Amino acid sequence: MMTKDGAAKVYDFANNIVPEETARDKGYWRDVGTIDSHYDAHMDLVSVHPIFNLYNRNWPILTNPPSLPPAKFSENGRAFDSVVGAGSIIAGGVLSSTVAPYDVLVGKDSVIEGSVLMPSVRIGDKVKIRNAILDKNVVIEPGAEIGFDEERDRARFTVSDGGIVVVGKGEIATL
Repeated sequence: MMTKDGAAKVYDFANNIVPEETARDKGYWRDVGTIDSHYDAHMDLVSVHPIFNLYNRNWPILTNPPSLPPAKFSENGRAFDSVVGAGSIIAGGVLSSTVAPYDVLVGKDSVIEGSVLMPSVRIGDKVKIRNAILDKNVVIEPGAEIGFDEERDRARFTVSDGGIVVVGKGEIATL
């Protein structure tokens, strides 16, 4: 009704032409109106063969990132099938299938799996996180676990219908 009245416009991604696109990524679009679909869109980015290609040099993603040094991996810090942004320090922790934009700190012996970390997240040592979204400025104290005990997670945080745990902006999660 709104488009018919001229109050809203629609962009047809199916007709979008991206230089060097493949049949697989042509017309990529995902509604991110729910927690689960927002999570799924991020997981699209870290899949082995992402359906949405951030690395197409002929169709650059133009951003305005903060002026930060490159990401740093220390004390055996590692990331697999993950995206890690500028200013992030993976200090002995391991990321797997995780999106960590800029200014994220992951402590020693922490394991983060299938998660979305927003800017300025701080994760202490020996933390375990699985299938979660951590909003900006979240602090996870050493030894905490998220995504392993649904009943406990529901008592402390929001949990989506699909089981994704959401820790709200600025929250501090303890043991």
